[in-house]
Amino acid sequence: MTTIDWDAAADTFDDEPDHGLRDPAVRRAWTERMRHWLPPEPSDVLDLGCGTGSLALLAAGQGHRVTAVDISPRMAEAARRKLAGTRAEVLTGPAERPPVGDRRFDAVLVRHVLWALRDPEAALAHWTSLLRPGGRLVLVEGVWDGSGLPAARLIAALGPLTRRIEHERLSDVTGLWGRTVHGERYALVARTAPAGHGEDARAEPGGDAGAAPARWDEKARAGKHRHSEVVDVHLVLRRGDEVLLARRAGTGYGDGLWNGPSGHVEEGEDVRAAMVREAREEIGIELAPEDLRVALVMQHRGPGDPPRTGWFFEADHGAGGEPYNREPHKCSELAWHPLAALPDDMVAYCRAGFEAYRRGDRFLLHWHEDDDPVAHDPGLPDRAVPLPATRVSPAAL
Repeated sequence: MTTIDWDAAADTFDDEPDHGLRDPAVRRAWTERMRHWLPPEPSDVLDLGCGTGSLALLAAGQGHRVTAVDISPRMAEAARRKLAGTRAEVLTGPAERPPVGDRRFDAVLVRHVLWALRDPEAALAHWTSLLRPGGRLVLVEGVWDGSGLPAARLIAALGPLTRRIEHERLSDVTGLWGRTVHGERYALVARTAPAGHGEDARAEPGGDAGAAPARWDEKARAGKHRHSEVVDVHLVLRRGDEVLLARRAGTGYGDGLWNGPSGHVEEGEDVRAAMVREAREEIGIELAPEDLRVALVMQHRGPGDPPRTGWFFEADHGAGGEPYNREPHKCSELAWHPLAALPDDMVAYCRAGFEAYRRGDRFLLHWHEDDDPVAHDPGLPDRAVPLPATRVSPAAL
């Protein structure tokens, strides 16, 4: 546990560029990250170990209802002065057990606090208990000068407590720190299950593209509901003759199998926007829509499941930065594989799409039999049916 006297540090705390956010460029950098990490709509946000209230002020400025907590009376008083004129509430108390009673929040924000606590895992368990269903825990931490906590330790602790974890590297984002930093800096955004959702991650809207949705109910089988399909997106990231694959882990669907970066289209998104978002969330690259080329459109039916439509997009390695594993709770490793020699231990849906792309097919049907495995099985008949495209010359129009 740290022995820092936070009361004594209060007068000079804001002198650090990432504490006081006095530099407009640093403030803008944190504002943009906060907009991404916190809910898009005005929400109840709990800022723990708030210091002088700089991040709480950004959250309040984005329309959130902020409660800020710090153990240091002088830090808390500085935060009250900084937050004057907003509706934010500032409390004095320990971050690991904040004095908020039975209140619950949509987001809990904690920056550079866990490293100073005696039992970080216990703090994480308590903080997640303060979240409403579907809430998010936002952690900014790191390792520096022999202090701090590696991301792997916190991810392991959060795995049983949350439904989804996003890992974002921040070490190289000098705009956040106002200087070059050494060691590891990162953010974790861990989300709890929405209300009414069970533990089966395969039914999660906007989750992994390979994951099966809930089965048709009897009314749908009887034709009493209009047919609708999940739409998902898949990235064919090319490095010469190789493509990037991710090995699934801890999802309950296809774990241990290779799959391309992928996910569901969320409400209000078009397919390109969904692919840009999924690439950022899963492998940390910031693609622009114009980086994407349509590679394949495919209707797929998993074993015993309703059909879905997948859009496969091609992009070149280097566009958006170097890929890395941003979701280690759902992916055990990333690796490049020759497109002409894909591994057999792949999700069959993804393998069929990549093989069709390699052949030059652009439209495909891929319907499993009910007793087919989720994994690609080279001993089974090929379920892929290429669909011919029209050939209309400009002269015929």
